[in-house]
Amino acid sequence: MKRSFLCAVWCLLWALACPAALAETPPRASSDVQLVFAGDTTLDSTPGAWIRRGQDPFAGFGQLFAEADLRLLNLECVVAHSGQAVAKHYTFRAHPRVLRTLKRHVDGVTLANNHSGDFGREAFADMLGLLKTHQIAQAGGGMNLTQAHTPWLVERKGLRIAILSYNEFMPRSYEAQSHAPGVAWSDDEQVVDDIRRARRDYQADIVLPFMHWGWENEPKANARQRQLAKTMIEAGADAVIGGHPHVTQDIEFHQGKPILYSVGNFIMKETDNAQQRLGWVVRLKINKMGVQAFDTHTARINQQGIPRYDKKTPSPCWQKSWDKERPCMAGHPAAL
Repeated sequence: MKRSFLCAVWCLLWALACPAALAETPPRASSDVQLVFAGDTTLDSTPGAWIRRGQDPFAGFGQLFAEADLRLLNLECVVAHSGQAVAKHYTFRAHPRVLRTLKRHVDGVTLANNHSGDFGREAFADMLGLLKTHQIAQAGGGMNLTQAHTPWLVERKGLRIAILSYNEFMPRSYEAQSHAPGVAWSDDEQVVDDIRRARRDYQADIVLPFMHWGWENEPKANARQRQLAKTMIEAGADAVIGGHPHVTQDIEFHQGKPILYSVGNFIMKETDNAQQRLGWVVRLKINKMGVQAFDTHTARINQQGIPRYDKKTPSPCWQKSWDKERPCMAGHPAAL
């Protein structure tokens, strides 16, 4: 007993005499925030009919969304009554009634894609108003060019997060103008400036750009995607997440930060093959030190465009351990 007491006293005295030794202990991270992002989502056609009948196309992923601190997806359709369809092969417009169901599951949406303008600027402007009425935030769209490039800023657990969204798949006619509504286009110089301003002017701790890019049905990212992703990371982005190819693509790291080139579809009836009917819902664990981990959750989409949560299919997963990157298996204790 006496020896234990003397040992404890000696340790205390040593600690008081050597504060530098204690300073070497890494600072405790702020509370982690879990962010969930789902891919390309259209709420017209059969999914819209489900909502009209009181059914919920999000139900299979309801728990995953509910457990997250921040939830968003790429809304790849216009939501409005107004407008006329533009001349293209596929045009998507959902009834405003879908927004009540959407609000139940997400906090915001990304709008910079190649279908937000399918029914013209009037319908796009109406959608911006409807989203605001339903208290659904958005990134990548606005009533003018400045608004389209302004980040959606959200705070969770003391963490200030800036969400940006860009499209670079034609038609570029959907791009916002100085005095006309539309989406943010991914011009490299502008994207870099937006990312830097998100930290400098908006005091964001975390900056996350969500991209609409690449070629449809390609399982690997192309050279353009890789170049732009690295440019964004070097400008200060903490991760890059993409969509549009309608299939999942490869994952890469640059400067220790993850790039998920495409998470594929989420809710979408217009699918052409089995690969388009498989998507990922990605979950990030983030804090003031950046993205600390992510895992993906497989969505199996049926012919009606409704996703089922496939818990048996292994999905990519990663976590950061100090300054090292290492993969982990879905369901592994190291996963989220």
